[in-house]
Amino acid sequence: MPRLLRSISLRLLPLLAAASLLCAGCIKEDVAENTARGNFDALWRIVDEHYCFFAEKQSEYGLDWNEVYARYAAAVNDGLTDRQQFEIFGKMLAELRDGHTNLYAPFDVARYGKWFDDYPMNYSDSLERVYLGRTEDYRYTCGLKYRTLDDNIGYIRCASFNTAIGDGNLNEVMRELSLCDALIVDLRNNGGGLLTTAQQLASIFINSTTTIAYMSHKTGTGHADLSAPEAVTLDPFPGLRWQKPVAVLTNRSTYSAANSFVMFVKHLPQVIVVGDKTGGGAGLPFSSELPNGWSLRFSACPMYDINMVCTESGIEPDVHADITSEDYARNRDTIIETARKLLRERCQTTN
Repeated sequence: MPRLLRSISLRLLPLLAAASLLCAGCIKEDVAENTARGNFDALWRIVDEHYCFFAEKQSEYGLDWNEVYARYAAAVNDGLTDRQQFEIFGKMLAELRDGHTNLYAPFDVARYGKWFDDYPMNYSDSLERVYLGRTEDYRYTCGLKYRTLDDNIGYIRCASFNTAIGDGNLNEVMRELSLCDALIVDLRNNGGGLLTTAQQLASIFINSTTTIAYMSHKTGTGHADLSAPEAVTLDPFPGLRWQKPVAVLTNRSTYSAANSFVMFVKHLPQVIVVGDKTGGGAGLPFSSELPNGWSLRFSACPMYDINMVCTESGIEPDVHADITSEDYARNRDTIIETARKLLRERCQTTN
């Protein structure tokens, strides 16, 4: 593991270990029966005791987890088939409106998708090809596609953080783009992945060790039983800094670790966020299991930005832009073009 990532990981380990031990210890108590009612009660209780965003959900849309129990429990009986149980359980979990909350059965995965399904996509793979060009026109390493656009603005397409970025790889990417006047980092449709990869990429934009977020973990079974937030700091990338203007492109499918990347860099003076509100996903997920063997994943460790604002429900861009039908018909990506215009204006101001 590179030195930078090892340093960051060590800072997170005490929080993650404490949360893991707490979750594991509590979930093993009072093992429920493997019946429809037993599995339902176990599911509700595990979430009740360990989910970390009840306060935010209650404030945002009035979530009452006890009322949710009463409403869905009325439909549960031991005559239900597995698929009928799964449907009820999935609908109950959807009340959390959390894309990090999933229930895994052998035949399906319960997931919540309204955080992106109900909004414009604001991304097109056909338009992406217009800007990246053919396969031989761009370079590709560690999940990053990159090239220099015709106005000397560097363009990095980062569709996922599932792949670790090595120090040498990132050095080569930025060396290739070093003569560019500005940089676009396109995170649209990036559903997340490794938080350490998001931190690695963010590290090229800072000059010194910087507090980039705060994190808490559950300390008990009450909804408000959370530790005092601890700072998450990031060291600058060794020997590499990007101080020129940067535009980060987002849409509703910018989620989880990608949402965290936006949180890490949005406050930096050279960065502007362009596009649509991110999808959110500010909690680190943990796992449990029901008596019938179905796996459950949910948010148990909340993260906050440097102003202690929870970004679970997403981050607003600095400049909102949608892909218009007129631009799409002309093979123009409105969000990329808006970013290019803003970056050119910033370059003129700084020169």
